[in-house]
Amino acid sequence: MADITLLSTADWDQLLWTNKQHVASELASLGHRVLYVESLGLRAPRQQAQDFRRIGRRLLRSLRPPRLVRPNLWVWSPLVLPGVRGALARQINRLLLLLGLASSRRCLKLRPDWLWTYNPKTIAYGLPHPYGTLIYHCVDEIQAQPDMDAADLSFWEEQLCRAADLVFVTSPALLESRIQYNKNTHFFPNVADHSHFASALDPGLAIPDDLLAIPMPRIGFVGAISGYKLDLDLLAELADQTPEWSYVMIGPVGEGDPGTDLSRLRCCRNVYWLGAKPYPILPAYMKGLDVGLLPLRFNRYTHSMFPMKFFEYLGAGLPVVASAIDSLRDYRTCALLCEPTVSAFRQALQGCLDGKGPNLQLRLDTSAQHTYHGRTLAMLSILATGMRQQGWILP
Repeated sequence: MADITLLSTADWDQLLWTNKQHVASELASLGHRVLYVESLGLRAPRQQAQDFRRIGRRLLRSLRPPRLVRPNLWVWSPLVLPGVRGALARQINRLLLLLGLASSRRCLKLRPDWLWTYNPKTIAYGLPHPYGTLIYHCVDEIQAQPDMDAADLSFWEEQLCRAADLVFVTSPALLESRIQYNKNTHFFPNVADHSHFASALDPGLAIPDDLLAIPMPRIGFVGAISGYKLDLDLLAELADQTPEWSYVMIGPVGEGDPGTDLSRLRCCRNVYWLGAKPYPILPAYMKGLDVGLLPLRFNRYTHSMFPMKFFEYLGAGLPVVASAIDSLRDYRTCALLCEPTVSAFRQALQGCLDGKGPNLQLRLDTSAQHTYHGRTLAMLSILATGMRQQGWILP
């Protein structure tokens, strides 16, 4: 089994789990020893209390050795300067990271077999040396997020794609753009922990009190409530036109986009804000919803994204009404996909509430076919094939 250093763009314990935590967990469960490296900070800190608290936590953690979070899986917090520009700052970060990685590997007695990275600036940090195999898992168009240095990220990501032994992408648009740099690029959509979210169908699972207090029918969004991804104006107008429906918003506000403006939605009396909820109890909240909603904007970011909540909603048994972004069009048989108009969303939601959407078994079967375990095994199979054909390092 190869030892794996996983270079993430997310901290391990953030409330919204992403591909990074799930993939690291699956690799560890399959027997690989995994060092999960928390975010290196692709953007400069904002003058906000949230960022200052994050910096404070990072400073404390960076003084500690890697911590074991589950069998075969350790988390390490590197001490680097976030969002820096310029050659000198880049050299300082490179030195800090490489020394820290070497120290962590020695501490855990890990071999530098594979570097599995989500960070588009990996090459800027002097990697992949000394790792034998480089895997780049591209999960979104990170350059299109607010406050990112798009030109700098695009430059380094191209270098990374060209250097990688293998590239995985999560949407057709990412496949089209990245395969021009690396022919060994493979498309795997975002998936879900099906068994976790299917627990929403357990008759014994209690619906949380704060959700039970909200009138039915309940139309819910679960995830990051951020203006660069969600069409908040459409949602506000939809809420205004359907006062008999309750819209439930579950998740952190402004994640990755502190300029998110909720003023219009805050005025809607039938929109309820429950805040961020821990991952383990999300199925209980989904159990109390009637429809899972994905009112996504049509822009450069969403053109290249595959929403993680899609299969989670389906796994919880929820009918799904979503914007018809490119990556979801192949799944129109198991969800109602809408153009960005209030009338289209209203009609689709009414259909779901009337029981006219795709049937429950189809939704569950579709989710069951798209799991982290299955996708990770498929990725490893491609890796194994490439190793046999190309002579990559195979411990």
